[in-house]
Amino acid sequence: MGADPIVKEVNKTKVANFSVVVNDNYKPKGSDEFVEKTLWFNVVAWDRIAEKIEKKCSKGTEVIINGKLENKSYTDKEGVKRFVTEVRVDEIICRAKAA
Repeated sequence: MGADPIVKEVNKTKVANFSVVVNDNYKPKGSDEFVEKTLWFNVVAWDRIAEKIEKKCSKGTEVIINGKLENKSYTDKEGVKRFVTEVRVDEIICRAKAA
């Protein structure tokens, strides 16, 4: 986890928002050297899963997530339409922070 989760209550249901980082190593075509690519993902969890995250996960926790991608749109304060893709958690395993 890239930061502590932000847990709120929406219509009497808990929601947790956080980010995760995934490092991907690959060899570019025609190269013998590996390149590391860092990807950040926004994640959202609801209800009991959000409660579990609030109790067991914090910045630096290694997580295994089973979920699905969701695309959302909203209009910001300046009236510009914005698009967001996030991972919606169906299941999560929170492992102890790496040493």
